[in-house]
Amino acid sequence: MTARRPLQIVITFKTLLLAAALFLLTWAVVSIRDTLLIVVVGVFLGLVFEGPVRFVQRKTRLGRGMSATVTVIGALVVVALLALVLLKPLLKAMQSFLKDLPQTVEQLRNSDELGFLGDTSAANTVQSGAQSISNAVPDALGALVGFAGSVASAGLAVFLITFICLFFLCEVNDLKASLASVLPKSKEDLWLPLWDRVTTMVSRWAIGVVIIATIAGTTQGLTAYLLGSSSALALGLIAGFLDMIPNIGATIAGFILTFVLLAQEGLTAALIMLAVVLVYQQIENSILTPTIQGKAVKLSAFFIIVSVALFGALLGVVGALIAVPVAATIQIILGEVTKTYRAQVGLSKQVPATVAVRNETVAVRNETTV
Repeated sequence: MTARRPLQIVITFKTLLLAAALFLLTWAVVSIRDTLLIVVVGVFLGLVFEGPVRFVQRKTRLGRGMSATVTVIGALVVVALLALVLLKPLLKAMQSFLKDLPQTVEQLRNSDELGFLGDTSAANTVQSGAQSISNAVPDALGALVGFAGSVASAGLAVFLITFICLFFLCEVNDLKASLASVLPKSKEDLWLPLWDRVTTMVSRWAIGVVIIATIAGTTQGLTAYLLGSSSALALGLIAGFLDMIPNIGATIAGFILTFVLLAQEGLTAALIMLAVVLVYQQIENSILTPTIQGKAVKLSAFFIIVSVALFGALLGVVGALIAVPVAATIQIILGEVTKTYRAQVGLSKQVPATVAVRNETVAVRNETTV
């Protein structure tokens, strides 16, 4: 009986170099993650504005650079004007809503419909969480702005994102030419049209999301106002923002709005709010989304939820918002890369079937001859 040779693990110098390089790359990414996030957002906005820039270029006959400048700077001016008009009342409404959150939860605990939960551990946990959120919100409006980050750092981030987006749009044709220069001639017809597909998908998806979220926030906030809610503006803002998160966002917003109306205005108002939310979700899914976005993103609900969870864990709120177009981009690329292989597999399945049909035909002819 031969003796078993001891297990030996050999680590080569090349393996050590690869491990060190991977460690340094990970450390570098973690160290510059804030700047990297700004770059990602800038490039993503460049893809979003690709559609509008093409539209402006086609309608005005301006050059690529001037069309990109007019579109991006014009959008920035519109956003700045809206912020000057709406930011202060929106911040005040959100501040008031969050400061009053413990009282809202207390009203729910004392209501006839949810009174049985009054002294349970779950109710106490929700109450303490609401109190923590309320305590974290500053009292002064200026402090609330500081709560989201200093004005200087926010302005620098906006400046960097704007110009990353603008230069990306201005030089996109040069980037495509650079990509074509490093590709084999046989691959140009695959990757260059793929770029147009991705940019069209991202642009149409993002613009559609903003339009639909605005409609959702306006509809549900106006309903809350008509039902007498003192937090209608904040509820509309919450509904619009959460509606941008695919599949689960609108459901979460529906729960929040319904329970707030139950606490503030009673059961009848809560049921009306719930009915409006449910009806609106059906209209959004059946009419608004197909009309505005079309089939820009062809992903199943399962992959949408998984992508939102994964990218949300990686990049926070920004990751959850951009998860769907990123996942759809990966799906488009994988579909193109594997197209040849899938065609070969389909052809290999058809050949045996064709041979079987021919054999059956020959057998029938032989029987007929006999």
